[in-house]
Amino acid sequence: MSHCDGAWDEFVRAHPQGTFFHLSAWAGVVETAFGRRTHRLISTRGGALAAILPLVEVRSRLFGHALIGAGFTVGGGPLALEAEALQDVLDQAAALGRKLGADYVELRDIEAAGPGWVRRDGLYAGFERSIAPEEDDCLKQIPRKQRAVVRKALERGMTTDIDRSAADFFGLYARTMRDHGTPALPRRYFETLLGRFGPDCEVLTVRRDGQPVASVLSYYFRGRVLPYYTGSAPAARDLGANDLMYWSLMRHAAARGCAVFDFGRSKVGTGPYAFKRNWGFEPRPIAHHFRLIKAHETPNLNPTNPRFSLMIEAWRRLPLPVANAISPFISRSLG
Repeated sequence: MSHCDGAWDEFVRAHPQGTFFHLSAWAGVVETAFGRRTHRLISTRGGALAAILPLVEVRSRLFGHALIGAGFTVGGGPLALEAEALQDVLDQAAALGRKLGADYVELRDIEAAGPGWVRRDGLYAGFERSIAPEEDDCLKQIPRKQRAVVRKALERGMTTDIDRSAADFFGLYARTMRDHGTPALPRRYFETLLGRFGPDCEVLTVRRDGQPVASVLSYYFRGRVLPYYTGSAPAARDLGANDLMYWSLMRHAAARGCAVFDFGRSKVGTGPYAFKRNWGFEPRPIAHHFRLIKAHETPNLNPTNPRFSLMIEAWRRLPLPVANAISPFISRSLG
């Protein structure tokens, strides 16, 4: 089933658990950038929406066939006004998975999905906190040791700006992904994001002597800022450019009227997880739920899986132009 974009987005913005990833524009982004089919499930009461569930269908010889709510994001699961409507869209998702012959249906960052769904947690955590509107108070929110790093970065004469182009950001992002041993998402994807979401999708770039050294693409939704994709040059670590980037984003978001800094999810026990804790953010456990159809066990496609260790090491050794040329063919299958 489907519904018009206006009613869909009105429902998302009014629902307490509605997120940026539930917005209708995501369907166009995914279809344009990745060529993936999307499905929008609904349940109605008296002609009005009572529940929604956006799904992305991902087919891959390497990683299987899945329906993901919502693919290429970290959220976007079902939103419902009542238990009966929630069960309705969950049943629709399972039925659609069977009809399409999918291996499984995956729902990200939801507390429960009921009978027939397999819960997996302990892998990811989310991080968020309020943004103090005044600069001094905002700085005091950062633990003392990390605050000193930010102060030093502020003294190094770097500049920040808001960039409506993906060019500088993508160069830094692609290099960082290659260095981490992970295929980068295509440049067209980021250009599509900036085009579809306008001022609610924005790039902030840190420069030294006019050259970009760190950059972040963020989403804005209902008083929240979510720094989602980042990239940095090799010199960024010693310069504290990433620290300046996040600090500058906090102040920019506060100026835009944002009250919450959503630091996104990280894998438990990784460097990004520790980095966010150093900034004073406390982890929130995240659970995923799966409806197994053809699959006999839940998938494990994250880079910490030992199965991918040799592939990751080989990817890190690729020349950057080669990695950028191959990446779109792989990343469009990761969902």
